[in-house]
Amino acid sequence: MHNTPLRTLLSVLLLFTAPLSSAGPLREKLQEWRAERQAPYAQVQRDLAYGSGKQQRLDLYLPTDAQQAPVLLMVHGGAWRIGDKGAAAVVDNKVKRWLPKGFIFVSINYRLLPAAAPLEQADDVARALAFVQQQASGWGGDPRKVILIGHSAGAHLVSLLAARPQRAYDLGAKAWLGSVALDSAAMDVEQIMQGAHARFYDQAFGASPAYWAATSPLRQLDKTATPLLAVCSSQRSDSCPAARKFVAAANRLGVNAQLLSQDRSHKAINQDLGADNAYTREVEGFMANLDSEVARRLGVTP
Repeated sequence: MHNTPLRTLLSVLLLFTAPLSSAGPLREKLQEWRAERQAPYAQVQRDLAYGSGKQQRLDLYLPTDAQQAPVLLMVHGGAWRIGDKGAAAVVDNKVKRWLPKGFIFVSINYRLLPAAAPLEQADDVARALAFVQQQASGWGGDPRKVILIGHSAGAHLVSLLAARPQRAYDLGAKAWLGSVALDSAAMDVEQIMQGAHARFYDQAFGASPAYWAATSPLRQLDKTATPLLAVCSSQRSDSCPAARKFVAAANRLGVNAQLLSQDRSHKAINQDLGADNAYTREVEGFMANLDSEVARRLGVTP
C-alpha cells in the first residue's frame, strides 16, 4: 500500500535521527541553524539552583573569555502566574546583542501563583540576584555591575525591589547598578485595585489594602531607590500613565528614574529589545550612564 504522507513523515524522521555523515544537505542545514542560534554563547548552563524550590532556577549564558563582565539579569513576565526563563522573546535577541559585547546574561524562573504571591516572587528575584552576585566572579563576571531587566509582571517585581532595595539587601543581595522595567502597568497597585481592573489582578493582589500597599512600587518608593528606566507601550492605555507617575515621584526624591515610551505592543517591548533598532540603543544609553565599563562595552559615550 502506498501512503505518500506517511512515507514523507518517515523520511523526515529518518533524516533527523540519522548520523550526520548519512543525513545529507538538509541535516547540514539544521546543524548550521543550531550553530547560528547558539553562536554568541561560549557556554550555557541551565537550571542552576538559587533556592530549594523547583522553580527557583536560572539559566546562565556566558560570552567567550568573560573577564570582569557586567551581568544582565532577566525576569520574565506572565501575570505572576505563567512564563518561563527560556522563552525566545525573553532570551534570543538580548543574548545575540549583548553576549558578543562581553556581557553575561542570566534568565531566571521564580515561584508563581498560586504557590507564591507577588511579595514572595520579589523575594525570589532578590535571592537570584544575591546568588548571581555571589557566583559572578567565578563566571568571569563583576558582581558590582549587575543590571536587572524585567518584563510585565517581571517588570513589576524588578520595580518593587528598585523602589526599596533594602528588601533585596535583607535577603543577601548587594547594591546593583540599576534596573530596566519593560512595560509594567502595576506601578501603583493601590490605584489599580481601587478601580475597575482585570481579574488576574485580584488573583495576584487579593483584597487586602495593606497588601496592595506592600506590593506597590509607587507606595514603596523612597530616596534609597536604585536607578530605573521605565519602558512603556503607548499602545496601552494604562502602561505609560503608571510609568510616568512613578518616574515623577522618583525624580521628586532625587532618584535617577527615566521614562521611555515606545509605539510597540506589550509583547514587542520585550521581544524587540536586543534587535538592531533605535529602541535598543535608547535602552543602552540608559545602561551606559550607569557605569563607564558598561558604556565602553556597549560602545556608547555617556
